[in-house]
Amino acid sequence: MKHFLCIADLTVDEFEGLLNLAERLKKEYLSGGNKPILAGKTLGMIFQKPSLRTRVSFDMAMLHLGGQALYLSPNEIQLGKREAVSDVARVLSRYVHGIMARVFAYDDVLELARWSSVPVINGLSDYNHPCQALSDVFTVRERFGTLRGIRLVFVGDGSNNVATSLMFAGAQTGMDIVISAPAGYMPKPETVAKARQLAAGTGASISLIENPKEAVRGAQVIYTDVWTSMGQEAEAEERQKIFPPYQVNSALVALADPKAIVMHCLPAHRGQEITDEVMDGPHSAVFDQAENRLHAQKALVAHLLGGVPLS
Repeated sequence: MKHFLCIADLTVDEFEGLLNLAERLKKEYLSGGNKPILAGKTLGMIFQKPSLRTRVSFDMAMLHLGGQALYLSPNEIQLGKREAVSDVARVLSRYVHGIMARVFAYDDVLELARWSSVPVINGLSDYNHPCQALSDVFTVRERFGTLRGIRLVFVGDGSNNVATSLMFAGAQTGMDIVISAPAGYMPKPETVAKARQLAAGTGASISLIENPKEAVRGAQVIYTDVWTSMGQEAEAEERQKIFPPYQVNSALVALADPKAIVMHCLPAHRGQEITDEVMDGPHSAVFDQAENRLHAQKALVAHLLGGVPLS
């Protein structure tokens, strides 16, 4: 595993190994701190989009493991405009030990990986968000002790990057993933087909159910995200008319398993896709999953930059 670009690229053992490594590093951190296994190592972080969790989690992951992170703002690089992506990859490879990129286009991540001689981590792209899904399933496993057979229902825009990575992550771990979205906002057929191909080897299932009330019945996890993602601002008014039936509120949560948890990748538009009552209520795991971004990121950099084995 040289890069971390898409969960669908990994083997089942590699993905489980990352979860196990995140668990070990979290326990070590909470028991007094992590060992400086990345001393002398630097992670270059390319940002085209603003960030709270991605930037801070990677920054702190490197710091806790004895390394350092270098933040590169959108204006400093202007990836693909001021300088070709291939040139950025080849230059940075001679300065740092790994590259994390939070970008608009997934093709830019692929191009960075193609030309980089150091590991590349996809911190977010229009197609997928594998770092988020890694920390999310880590959180689910932490809560329930297992992933196999857990029913996770994503409610909202099923075509977005988080939904895509959750399908791949669920397929790798034996979860039952349900996407509940309005017509026209379901995942692309080729994405569903890819997830189902992965699921065939683990006993997972991938389902599409338009009615959110039907979808969440018996679910152990209800997951939502903003109705309008960055780059879709021109569609905001139209989406505001379409998505209200997909709001995660107390009435919807009441249809799920009594011990169900509610998740959101943040930032949240409170009062739109999720109510305050749910986000701050007893079912919410939102801030636990945000915390676990740190530990999932540690697993990635420890393995890719530090050579820590997956087991």
